[in-house]
Amino acid sequence: MNVLYEEDGAIKVANVMADNTSSLQVETPHGKRSKIKAGNVLLRFENPPMSGFMDAADAAAGELDTDFLWQCCGADEFMFGELAQEYYGHAPSPVEAAAVALRLHSAPMYFYKKGKGRYKAAPEENLKAALASEEKKRQQAATVASYVEQLCASTLPDAFTPQVVEMLLYREDKNTLEYKALEKACAEMGLLPARLLEQCGAIPCSHEFHYKRFILEHFPRGTDFEAVGEFARDHDLPLAKVQAFSIDDAATTEIDDAFSVERLPNGNWHIGIHIAAPALGFGPGSDLDNVALRRLSTIYMPGRKITMLPDEVVNCFTLNEGTANPALSMYLEVTPEEYAIERIESRVERVHIATNLRHDTLEPVFNAETLARGNAPDFAFKPELEMLWQFASRLEQARGKVDSQSQYKDYNFIIENGRVNIIERPRGSPIDKVVSELMIQVNSHWAKQLSEAGVAAIYRSQGGGKVRMSTSAAPHQGLGVAQYAWSSSPLRRYVDLLNQRQLIALINGQEPPYAPNSEELFSAIRDFELAYDAYSNVQRSMERYWCLRYLQQEGMSTAYATLIKENLVRFENLPLVTRAFGMPELAPGTRVELELSAVDLLELEVRCKFRAEKPLELAA
Repeated sequence: MNVLYEEDGAIKVANVMADNTSSLQVETPHGKRSKIKAGNVLLRFENPPMSGFMDAADAAAGELDTDFLWQCCGADEFMFGELAQEYYGHAPSPVEAAAVALRLHSAPMYFYKKGKGRYKAAPEENLKAALASEEKKRQQAATVASYVEQLCASTLPDAFTPQVVEMLLYREDKNTLEYKALEKACAEMGLLPARLLEQCGAIPCSHEFHYKRFILEHFPRGTDFEAVGEFARDHDLPLAKVQAFSIDDAATTEIDDAFSVERLPNGNWHIGIHIAAPALGFGPGSDLDNVALRRLSTIYMPGRKITMLPDEVVNCFTLNEGTANPALSMYLEVTPEEYAIERIESRVERVHIATNLRHDTLEPVFNAETLARGNAPDFAFKPELEMLWQFASRLEQARGKVDSQSQYKDYNFIIENGRVNIIERPRGSPIDKVVSELMIQVNSHWAKQLSEAGVAAIYRSQGGGKVRMSTSAAPHQGLGVAQYAWSSSPLRRYVDLLNQRQLIALINGQEPPYAPNSEELFSAIRDFELAYDAYSNVQRSMERYWCLRYLQQEGMSTAYATLIKENLVRFENLPLVTRAFGMPELAPGTRVELELSAVDLLELEVRCKFRAEKPLELAA
């Protein structure tokens, strides 16, 4: 006895070894024995023999017209044997019955399964919809196959418009035909999506590839500002009787800080630290405040800048030369010999800016060498700067952090017409010292003033090597101060703007806009830290990109580097850290020569291989 039965969604044939009424012991044509339920049996037959039965049934099923079978069914449920008898016009043979069962089983769009061997014809409307869907899938499969063929041939299909490519690179939609085709093509070619699309000409500019990823994630509506809301432009403030100057990079437009120096009748120095005061222009909850709150900081990257505030607002408050814009000023009365601070006063006023000094023109005449020789050529505010350098050195000593930055270097990226020039600047120069020490002074003293007055603020502290922001004042061990609050860059950082509002209210004897432990403070901290991390990451990534572009641009095949640990190295004269292959066991700090190859501007990597150990005295 043989049986046709259904198991695991398939129709099979087997020889009955034992019939136990509710179950059967069977043996398949391949010799596998198993136990099946009697309820799964569709047909019992003696002849033809099991050998070759399924081949014959499959062949007979292939001759059946599925559409004609559907037309023969009627609207009621039926058993497959009943349809077989109606189709063939006689009692079907086992092969014929099995053929109909196989055809019904293989056409679920035409026949709905209602039980073991039992079916019902699909309604005409449902069948038409299912067939249309099937045809659509067939056409889509053909389209995907065509896309895959073109992609593998390094040809971009016409359907891969810039919008589609953007989706594939940054906001992938796995349900699209283009995504499915790209995924298959990448699997066939063994390439990452970006690499394959680049080969097809879909990524003409590697810089834009990285920049756009950041923009789409953090500025999905673009970086342009909407219409600037109302803000206070005119301020009835006293004009300070000083001539101030600023010190900034040549490209800086958001000039937050400036300085002034005067001699008092008693012989003491009167040092002014003047901070731009955009907090006077708009308050919490205003349209402009919401703009600043969404951005939280100006974003810097080589060759580009995305400002926190619109240019119209920046221009109204930046400390440009020739202007007398509002400022929050701190005045220090300092003794001439010891440079001891005898008195501190803060004012809200307008300050005339006599000049904007720039690093590129100031540093050649105001540096460690010219100060040591004492014969620097004359330049604007030379006596004032020399005095401020002495005062800054005294502040640095008082903090116990002398020369803490001298081991580090800064890098300026100058990009013109697609070419990059990377200029190295050691930290701790007289310019850096003057600016940084005066900023630490205002940020630490104003933090103390806010804390002692019980006015809410956002502080920065450091303990155990970890820097954190909070609403409670705490020591900043890295700077060597008892408390610290960002307040000196209100045009560029929202935290500084928030703290400036509190300071102005305190100085003017007004109610501070932010209450202690208010949700605005905590949300500002949370959002700022997230945004600042993201902005720092993109700055590092874009600096890495331009370092690699520099290697490529200069055709560098070798480079010197310092071993950090294991195979991690830091390039000389570039802010570039990477891994080198073939590195022997060397002590950290060892100077090595590297062989460079295969700069990858998409993955932001360069292949480096150890070439030789190069102590300084052996470097050529």
